[in-house]
Amino acid sequence: MHVAHLSLQDFRSYATAEVPLEPGVTAFVGPNGQGKTNLVEAVGYVATHGSHRAATDAPLVRQGAPRAIVRAGVVKDDRKALIELEINPGRANRARLNRSPVPRPREILGMVRTVLFAPEDLALVKGDPGERRRFMDELLTARAPRFAGVRADYERVLKQRNALLKSAAAHRRAPGAEVLATLDVWDSHLARTGAELLAARLDLVAGLRPLVARAYEALAPNGGAADLIYKSSLGAAELSTDRAQLAEQLLAGVGEARKQELERGVSLVGPHRDELVLRLGELPARGYASHGESWSFALGLRLAAFDLLRADGDDPVLILDDVFAELDAGRRRRLAGMVAPAEQVLITAAVPADVPGELTGASFTVSGGQVVRD
Repeated sequence: MHVAHLSLQDFRSYATAEVPLEPGVTAFVGPNGQGKTNLVEAVGYVATHGSHRAATDAPLVRQGAPRAIVRAGVVKDDRKALIELEINPGRANRARLNRSPVPRPREILGMVRTVLFAPEDLALVKGDPGERRRFMDELLTARAPRFAGVRADYERVLKQRNALLKSAAAHRRAPGAEVLATLDVWDSHLARTGAELLAARLDLVAGLRPLVARAYEALAPNGGAADLIYKSSLGAAELSTDRAQLAEQLLAGVGEARKQELERGVSLVGPHRDELVLRLGELPARGYASHGESWSFALGLRLAAFDLLRADGDDPVLILDDVFAELDAGRRRRLAGMVAPAEQVLITAAVPADVPGELTGASFTVSGGQVVRD
């Protein structure tokens, strides 16, 4: 699978842009602030319906424009498809497939799959647990788009349950029977939807562990062993991937935490409180890894995600946003060798010298809002 054409209208800094693409390596080269990352961000948005640089859609729309449109022509198994996303800040986004509207944008998730590495990914190692939870959940959705619905259901349940707990805590008195009965209902919903998400995460981490270890070893041969450990809010309890058993454990966990939750007005048990611990040797990477080790670990996570998606079927589009300038010569050379076989690789770089010689292919100069093929 590869993206054959990218078309932008009022996306970020571009009033319009038409960029033909092809399999293999494509480099977008130009000084910082000229719009290179905006191009690859648009490709990532088609795949995930989100940005790796912005928490909301509003910054994606060019200043003064009411909406932005991203179109991607995709080729998979010699079949062509045109995907169009209309970004409407403050209102529902809209999607079209082959120029026909689809009921909900998330119904076209999975038609394009990307793995994007950018400087912001250092937060996967150095940032809060939420960064690593988002990494897992976005990868789950890339592998099986139905998890967009699972995540939405869990977030809805969590929001409703937190609202009930907050209301009970605000009254500063023992909740009545009606509140407790309603809370029991939301406990069951949280256990059911949470078990679905938790089981999938546990399976995912089991699949990622050897791939992360291998990728980190390839990038940093003398850097120690990289490992992943899933830390559940259920504590040290033995966790299976059986959804019924997990639902029972979650239900028991929220029952045990109920007193604390009513006092604090927030849900304390569930996948939203879990952590993916990254380890180098015997130490957690967060707080102990050097800048170079953190960079390599974050790269290892993305490369492992790429390998996992590739094992499911087609290669995802691999996007490396301003990556090589941060690497020493050895890591740069090793990374180039690892990504070169991918069906499509999109690279951004400030100067041509930042693109390793092993990665030859099409090149575009990006300057002043113009994208020109060299």
